[in-house]
Amino acid sequence: MRKLWKKLVVVAVLLTAAVSLSACESYGQEEKAKNDVYDQVKSSKTIIWGVRNDTRLFGLMDIKKDRLVGFDIDLAKAITKQMLGKDAKAELFQTSSKTKIPVLKNGNVDALMATVTITPDRKKEVSFSKPYFNAGQSLLVPAKSKVKSIKDLNKKGMVVVAVKGTTAVANIRKFAPKARVLEYDDYGQAFTALKAGQGQAMSTDNGILAGIAAENKGYHVVGGTFTHEPYGVAVDKGQTKMVHAINKALDELEKNGTYNRLMHKWFDGIPGFSIKEAER
Repeated sequence: MRKLWKKLVVVAVLLTAAVSLSACESYGQEEKAKNDVYDQVKSSKTIIWGVRNDTRLFGLMDIKKDRLVGFDIDLAKAITKQMLGKDAKAELFQTSSKTKIPVLKNGNVDALMATVTITPDRKKEVSFSKPYFNAGQSLLVPAKSKVKSIKDLNKKGMVVVAVKGTTAVANIRKFAPKARVLEYDDYGQAFTALKAGQGQAMSTDNGILAGIAAENKGYHVVGGTFTHEPYGVAVDKGQTKMVHAINKALDELEKNGTYNRLMHKWFDGIPGFSIKEAER
């Protein structure tokens, strides 16, 4: 009986070891696959990009054309071809503010080109390219407004509209502490409040405000930027080869004029918006 028991124990140990070894091998394969994103896209000649579908000038669904359009969309396609060749393909995966980091971490996309601000907290989760758009907080006001900069808002009785949960709210309280901030759920509601006269200015990233100004005559961006919050291409943490390849492609697109052409294509002629300030 004792011998049988010993045999059973040995079998159990061997099975446990086999399962553990299998699990380790599986984990190792997953980690290897995770670390080979650049090799995978190079082999397939395809990059799956996480992009926005609700941000004018950067990534927006054009209902008439039934496709996504914007600066981020065009730049993602240009980077893909610069990295992988003229016959390479950029696949677009639609994301939102809440989902963009999770879909990247889950492996649904290879990279994010989705107005992702480079921040210390995000650097703990993902790796970033060099900045491709020098975003910063600015102000949107009616054309006849006397407000020309953030300093003009730092007075009692001044009201700024912004979106809940964004850095814009905290920045207004920092740079114009005497102003009152009205918070809304989204940019559409915030701009409606500005049009209704519920505030003297609306504040968020300069590029987003440029998009609103582009489709609403009588409003313009003022004061330049009073914060520095650049956008970068995000890839999963540790994807060093992918980051290097994207940075190289961005440098080459800048040298051959493609980057500047795209900036002018999307941001020319917007009242108060400075392309020179926003360029990398």
